[in-house]
Amino acid sequence: MTEPSSNILTTSYEKIFNWARRSAIWPMQFGLACCAIEMMAVLDPRHDMSRFGAEVFRASPRQSDLMIVAGTVTEKMAPIVKKLWDQMPEPKWAIAMGACATCGGPYRTYAVTQGVDRVIPVDVYVPGCPPRPEALLWGLLHLQRKIDRMRLGDKAPQQSLPGLVVGASRR
Repeated sequence: MTEPSSNILTTSYEKIFNWARRSAIWPMQFGLACCAIEMMAVLDPRHDMSRFGAEVFRASPRQSDLMIVAGTVTEKMAPIVKKLWDQMPEPKWAIAMGACATCGGPYRTYAVTQGVDRVIPVDVYVPGCPPRPEALLWGLLHLQRKIDRMRLGDKAPQQSLPGLVVGASRR
């Protein structure tokens, strides 16, 4: 005779939904500059982003829930970033990858947006020029922790400033 308690799991709906959300993140392909090469490298077998549930890069914003802005956002590109962000379904998250996406990088000109957080709310900042693939994975792990803390009744946080800054190395 088997014990009935061996097949019972006690948890809340909130934990199950958050587990499902963080385990099936679908990022959107959105590489603007040299950081996009590092974003592509995070999918190779050495780093394997699919281990963390974010392997399927989508080309459509309507199928994505994570926007990784990798590279320089120019003033001409900023309205397009905003339009794509608005087309993404809720809940949605954003990672600013690289110095150019976080603060404009070395480009202090009228043509470069000084941080993508002036256009969309950013959840995690990954600094570096360009940041290593490990740094993007570390940023993804921090985003998953943030998703774990979400409440079901609350609307997804749209204003998350200041975001979390993630370093490239962990000591």
